[in-house]
Amino acid sequence: ISSSGELSEAINSMFRYYSLSTVCYAFLRDVPASSSLQPDNANSPFRLSRWHKRGWPLQELVAPKLVIFVSSEWTILGNKAELAELLAEITRIPVGILRSEQDISDVSLAGRMSWASDRQTTRLEDEAYSLMGIFGINMPTLYGEGRKAFYRLQEEIMRTSVDTSLFVWGRSQPVDLLSSAP
Repeated sequence: ISSSGELSEAINSMFRYYSLSTVCYAFLRDVPASSSLQPDNANSPFRLSRWHKRGWPLQELVAPKLVIFVSSEWTILGNKAELAELLAEITRIPVGILRSEQDISDVSLAGRMSWASDRQTTRLEDEAYSLMGIFGINMPTLYGEGRKAFYRLQEEIMRTSVDTSLFVWGRSQPVDLLSSAP
């Protein structure tokens, strides 16, 4: 990518690219082929993989219909649909979304935002930019703006939605994050 305009276009298109893919492979470099995928194994390398905590893989998980998880040895661990229950426990993304039985727009803004709550990015701005596709938002990327990127993302979300659940995002009291707001 040779310009900031090309970079912005690529980032804004990323979710669409993933959604149009035939298959995506999630390479889990910190998960050996012998890893247990049993839901009751809280300390399994798969469950603890850094991939589940990084910002950009969220759209890599949600957008494509088929995601195949591979170990550090490139051994197939399973696909998104087969591992949906385990992935839902790890990521809080509903099984229906993971199996493409439910549309992402059926999940409230706060629910979608909760998927990103434990994720980390190298660049502060990527906290916002990695979520644009999850919310159907297009906006210019301005590296160097820091925390303002997240505020701009929230402003764009509120411009395009009547779902006010975004305002309860981060509250300590229980909130039904999986149902859509009216």
